[in-house]
Amino acid sequence: MNPTLESILQLKKQMEASVVGQQHMVDTLLVALLTNGNVLLEGLPGTAKTRSIKSLAAALQVDLGRVQFTPDLLPSDVTGTEVYQDVDGKPTLTFQPGPVFNNLLLADEINRSPAKVQAALLEAMEERQITVAGKTYQLPDLFMVLATQNPVEQEGTYPLPEAQMDRFIMKINLDYPDAEAEEQIIKMVRSEEKPNQEKADPIDPKCIFDAREQLRDIHCSDAVLKYIVSIVVATRQPELYPDSSLSEWVAVGSSPRATIAWLNGKDFVDPDDVRKVVHGVLRHRLILSYDALAEGISSDRVINEILSQVAVA
Repeated sequence: MNPTLESILQLKKQMEASVVGQQHMVDTLLVALLTNGNVLLEGLPGTAKTRSIKSLAAALQVDLGRVQFTPDLLPSDVTGTEVYQDVDGKPTLTFQPGPVFNNLLLADEINRSPAKVQAALLEAMEERQITVAGKTYQLPDLFMVLATQNPVEQEGTYPLPEAQMDRFIMKINLDYPDAEAEEQIIKMVRSEEKPNQEKADPIDPKCIFDAREQLRDIHCSDAVLKYIVSIVVATRQPELYPDSSLSEWVAVGSSPRATIAWLNGKDFVDPDDVRKVVHGVLRHRLILSYDALAEGISSDRVINEILSQVAVA
């Protein structure tokens, strides 16, 4: 087996051992990491959002930063700031890095802070750098933001603007695990409380960069490319499908970023691979109409309708 792929599968196995009942979250985190993207998780408390990013950091043995977003948070609490320090008897401005200067950053309940704080992450998520007081500081080569938000208790929150939503390569909606998974979770937690727990061997982070190089060689046929583009165009021009309700549901379509939709263990991409990731890639990039919201139409239902209307070339 390809040594790089073997390392990635071992990483996945270690994460799944710590995160029970949320396999799709593990898959999405790996997809985002391998495509150098960021992830938005939306789920109720207790759905393993924090645990998942901690297990990823532990498996790779990389630095993990965490910011609990609150209404009184300042941008400098995320990015860092310049502070005066006494150097050889002279007051000197020295940059003190914030928690964003880690390999993985958990932005917990990101929608509980105002837009100015949310905007502090925009440059980091897109450019992999931070600018403070006119100076630019590069972030680590291995960097990913995992942001969470609670689907309930929306009073006093600040919805993420479309520009920032587009910085997330995928969005995951998490539900509570089923009864069988809950039982496995209890057994797992009890076993972790035992002393002298044997720990798995760490995964070399270099495998992430090796995998990114290999992903460029995955073949994507013109037919699959046309299929991806047709799905994206359907969100922007729903009137092309008069036999559906898309034109009544979609207010604003998806950005070009949504065409980044392929990743699989094979050396080629087929339509099934596209359909596996299309919900995570598109659901946060659609703006539904008031009619759709009033009828309780979800983004996932709109995407399902698009998949039923768009034919494979």
